[in-house]
Amino acid sequence: MSTPSVHTRARRAGIAAFVGTTIEWYDFYVYATAAALVLGPLFFPSSDPVAETASAFATFAVAFIVRPFGGILFGHIGDKLGRRLSLVITLLAMGTATVLVGVLPTYGSIGIWAPILLVTLRAVQGLAVGGEWGGAALMSVESAPEKHKTFYGGFTQLGNPAGALLASGIFAIMSRFGDDFIMNGGWRIPFLLSIVLIAVGIWVRYRVEETEVFEKKVEGRKQSMPLAFALRVNWKPILLGIGLLPISTGGYYLATTFATAYAVGEPIKLNESVILDAMTIASFVEFLVTLPVAWLGDKWGRKTVMYLGLVTSVLVFAPFLLVMPGRIEPLIFLFASLIRVTMSATYAPLATILTQMFRPQARYTSVALAYGVGAAIWAGFSPWFATQLVAWTGSIWSVIALFTAMAILAIFCTKFAPQHSDEAPVTDTFIPRTDTTTARTVRGRR
Repeated sequence: MSTPSVHTRARRAGIAAFVGTTIEWYDFYVYATAAALVLGPLFFPSSDPVAETASAFATFAVAFIVRPFGGILFGHIGDKLGRRLSLVITLLAMGTATVLVGVLPTYGSIGIWAPILLVTLRAVQGLAVGGEWGGAALMSVESAPEKHKTFYGGFTQLGNPAGALLASGIFAIMSRFGDDFIMNGGWRIPFLLSIVLIAVGIWVRYRVEETEVFEKKVEGRKQSMPLAFALRVNWKPILLGIGLLPISTGGYYLATTFATAYAVGEPIKLNESVILDAMTIASFVEFLVTLPVAWLGDKWGRKTVMYLGLVTSVLVFAPFLLVMPGRIEPLIFLFASLIRVTMSATYAPLATILTQMFRPQARYTSVALAYGVGAAIWAGFSPWFATQLVAWTGSIWSVIALFTAMAILAIFCTKFAPQHSDEAPVTDTFIPRTDTTTARTVRGRR
């Protein structure tokens, strides 16, 4: 196949991954923003505002807990029947659950059934996202030529700031209608808008081709159960993948969801429109820098970019939280954007690093399992745990210490993460292949 046609296929796959993940993350961040602002008092009313917020974040965590199961379910479909089919199903599931949250009665209308139904729909969102990210990463990275995998993998990561931009932007616009507008029904609008995005996403995904890696190296071959193969052969890189994710997933929610709740809560009580505007601008900045950072991953090395992002994120996260009590809005806007730039360096190369840690067989299941379990551990509980840390210690420095420890673990696991080449030959029995991205060659294993 000629080089232009390779890039054309990669570009189509990248755009499809971008559109799909944008919709998925929009749905996800709409819930996260609503959890920080209104879902606590509406679905978990309490005399203690901290308890309301913690309860809302607990339902936020539910989606992360079920993510690994979504990875197993949709990973099986993706490894057996193809990446594209799995991604269409995840998009439908996520969008349907999001729209239903938008029409859900609150605690004041149906009592205890309101939080029960909310948790159920949140679990469906988690199942869908558990299969979405891994499949989108595979579609973009597997379709790309070897020397440009990090750049095209960045299209998958571009969906995160785009989805966050849409979600925070809509809430920022609604905050202009007064303090009571969002609480008195306005919060439903972003959820209901998801129905439009679903139609666009499905149309785009049906037009993209299946990946060549699946067609040439997986489809039609005798395979064990993908989950069994992943646990038997890929358990070491799966563990490394989980340990690689603390900042890329959990740290991201500390810098967005937790930071939003911390800013508008006691004792800071920053105006909601200020922090929402800051987060909207920050999402736009991250959107602008994601692909250039991914491009640097192909020039400098994807692991080098990851290291830079992990170190600089710690250096920016601390002042970002420490300027909040002073209520100096220009500094809040500045650091909200800076933390997203540094964290983009931990996120832009992630799709390619994680994908290339595994060989083609059971790759979807392995990637989705590593990402799902990692997200459940690091992202699912980070906002809740950070909220509790501040309550227990009375100091925001406890959250900064948590963030730093997470970065150190991610640096260690990034160093030992294997990186394989899709251009290397694969045998019918899928004998493990040489890691072609290291200088050292292992004899007799090709």
